[in-house]
Amino acid sequence: MGNECAVDAPPAMVTSNGNPTLDRRAATGLTSRAAAERLVLEGYNELPSAKPRSVAAIAWEVVREPMFVLLVAAGTIYLMLADIRQALILFVMVVVVIGITLYQVRKTERALDALRDLTSPRALVIRDGEQQRLPGREVVRGDVLVLAEGDRVPADGVLRSCAGFAVDESLLTGESFPVRKAAAEGEPTMRGPGGDDQPFVFSGSLVVQGHGLAQVLATGLNTELGRIGKALATVEREPTPLQRETGRVVKRLAVAGFVLCVVLAVVYGLTRGDWLNGVLAGLTLSMAILPEEFPVVLTVFLALGAWRISQQRVLTRRVAAVETLGAATVLCVDKTGTLTENRMSVAALCADERVFDIDDVKSGELPDEVHRVLEFGILASQRRPFDPMDKALHQIGARTLARTEHLHGDWKLVDEYLLSKELLAMSRVWQSPDAESYVIAAKGAPEAIADLCHLNAARIESLTQRVNAMAKRGLRVLGVAGASFKRSALPPIQHDFDFRLIGLIGFRDPVRPTVAAAIRESNHAGIRLVMITGDHLQTAQHVAREIGLEHETGFITGPELDTMDDAELRRRLKTVNIFCRAVPEQKLRLVNALKADGHIVAMTGDGVNDAPALKAAHIGIAMGERGTDVARESAALVLLNDEFSSIVHAVRLGRRIFDNLKKAVAFIIAVHVPIIGVSLIPVALGWPLVLFPVHIVFLELIIDPACTVAFEAEPEEADVMRRPPRPARASLFDRRTVTVSLLQGAAVLLIVLAVFSLSLSRGHGADEARALTFTTLVIANLGLIFTNRSWTRTIPAMLGTPNQAFWWVTGGTLAFLAMVLYVRSLSRLFQFAPLHASDLALCLVAGVVTTVGFELVKVFHAGRRRSLAGRGPLTQQG
Repeated sequence: MGNECAVDAPPAMVTSNGNPTLDRRAATGLTSRAAAERLVLEGYNELPSAKPRSVAAIAWEVVREPMFVLLVAAGTIYLMLADIRQALILFVMVVVVIGITLYQVRKTERALDALRDLTSPRALVIRDGEQQRLPGREVVRGDVLVLAEGDRVPADGVLRSCAGFAVDESLLTGESFPVRKAAAEGEPTMRGPGGDDQPFVFSGSLVVQGHGLAQVLATGLNTELGRIGKALATVEREPTPLQRETGRVVKRLAVAGFVLCVVLAVVYGLTRGDWLNGVLAGLTLSMAILPEEFPVVLTVFLALGAWRISQQRVLTRRVAAVETLGAATVLCVDKTGTLTENRMSVAALCADERVFDIDDVKSGELPDEVHRVLEFGILASQRRPFDPMDKALHQIGARTLARTEHLHGDWKLVDEYLLSKELLAMSRVWQSPDAESYVIAAKGAPEAIADLCHLNAARIESLTQRVNAMAKRGLRVLGVAGASFKRSALPPIQHDFDFRLIGLIGFRDPVRPTVAAAIRESNHAGIRLVMITGDHLQTAQHVAREIGLEHETGFITGPELDTMDDAELRRRLKTVNIFCRAVPEQKLRLVNALKADGHIVAMTGDGVNDAPALKAAHIGIAMGERGTDVARESAALVLLNDEFSSIVHAVRLGRRIFDNLKKAVAFIIAVHVPIIGVSLIPVALGWPLVLFPVHIVFLELIIDPACTVAFEAEPEEADVMRRPPRPARASLFDRRTVTVSLLQGAAVLLIVLAVFSLSLSRGHGADEARALTFTTLVIANLGLIFTNRSWTRTIPAMLGTPNQAFWWVTGGTLAFLAMVLYVRSLSRLFQFAPLHASDLALCLVAGVVTTVGFELVKVFHAGRRRSLAGRGPLTQQG
């Protein structure tokens, strides 16, 4: 129950005593120009938050990293050995490492800042006479807010119009019970939160019932929330499952590196009597073992992955969703607005068992028989409509009833009975200027209208037949009823009116043109679509046929769902893809049933009642355009355009991100094997040292950008959406990945050691053997990047694939290698002797040999897959 009064959107003024006064103006809200000027003058509608990390703070974090400490320790030892050049080059490398890290961190933070701007709570305001949805931080004093159930109030304001309005102000008062609100009468004195029937709303409070228009009186620090110094929200950054897994691996390897460092230093010192160089060899081994790239790779991939997904109009609110997307097996989606355009138009009107198609009616020629159906449909709708169906009714009314007595702009709204879970119908009570009695108009689900009209069984059967006939055409059908009432005191419930059935209205909501192709793509990817709608079965089936959704196995209605136990529901869920006449609360049960059956569930929702299901789903997806703030805050992803194809695009990107992450991890493991081996084995065999800290740093300059930039930018595999979802608990360090990586690394290690041994056996000095071995190692590492770009396509097939970062890494590596080999000052620092053309040819051949071997394995597996595909699915399973 509530009231509604005239709506104005004047700018707020403040008198000398601090109370707001109002300059009454037209209900068009602020102009865009005035809002922009006020935003510049008064600032954004936000509270002070933590400042972004400075360059110095990020640099300090780098300084505390183990790799940095090892570099400084090695440089200090070179100083003790009076090798100033080596010490200087290491300290210069320290600066370079800091620079690369700063670039990566800033790139990541810029992506996160862009996402935070998108996650700013959205506000619906009236500007220039039109509704606009914008970030809450851009709301200014004087704006007119359109508030509805589930919205978070973005600023302090006064209600100018409301119906059945209640707000949860617990953030400000600590009281958990909602408080009723009433529209302002005159110029009320501003007062604080708490208490029923006050006209003021406050920033941070939550609309739990009804709708209304409010004029903003204060923003930012001037709000009640700002004055008491509370933050609206805090983002808690918890490690994702992959980050926790990677953290455990890094800790174990760090411990192993420390132990081996000590052992190697002791063995070197005891066997060669050179303790300083022994410590240096131990530090080199530690630097080789320490996989500091893992946490960097995860941070960059997840942050940039979330940014890439946002380019598909899907906002990531929880980074863990990026990991989970590729594992989704079921997509549960609404019909309206997700599969369809949510652009309702009146397609048919039914009165006296006759159906009139609007497409057959020209402007102003609507048959008299359906005038009352449309008249009472409009009376049962909001006068200033926000709901798509209400808008459609007003549009056709303005077009066809403009010169009739069936539009009542001078009637006064007396009261309103809101739709509830128990009765899917709403009624509005009107009074005309020249009549003593009230006119009541009701609209809602046909069965609810039949209930209000107390129809007998025969009339219900007749009504059901008409509804089914319209629903089979894909129309969403509402019933319309009317009543009159002469007593002054209105009854407490709608049932107490003497309603008479007037007719039916059929609405058409076109299917989005991209949905059918997106569903085909998700089917190929092994992802099942489940459609959940409050519409009639025939409407749902019509849409299912249009979009290509399998529905021959049956359907489940909301009432039928309530009668099922959990076991029966799980059994039916294995085959049923359509749920009709469902209410939002039933989504939670569906999510839990699918999860119990082992599925990874993505669920869409837009209302307050959807929040539990969105939280329970592995991937909660809220609607950005028509969703409530509560739904968005409960979800992991937000569809900024409410379109189903965006979900499929996000799944594709999620699979690509995980694939590329595994490629990067495999490369890191593979590339560390030969570095560790070359750092350790020559010491054990009594050979000269091959690698020193300066060489490790050079190799890190290849590894870091390769695994964080080149692999992250790699396009998806051709079969990314033609294979089933990966297991939910799939590990980055699964047995296959680790085994393949170790074999790759071992092959490179054998080739590199063979080159070093061959060089020594031919009487080359340590510097020449070191230069040959290091060059072979660098070329082999580039080969690892080439071959790990794809695990299904060969290098020639990948050459045409766009990845500028990959070519920059390759070109930069070769250029730096040429410099350290042939710039005399650098070659002395790296303790290299000049290499001749024949030496370079040997390095190239040796480095390429391992890559060719990996490529032959790909060709063999590709042929085997084609052979299995030709022998049929039964053979493949075997």
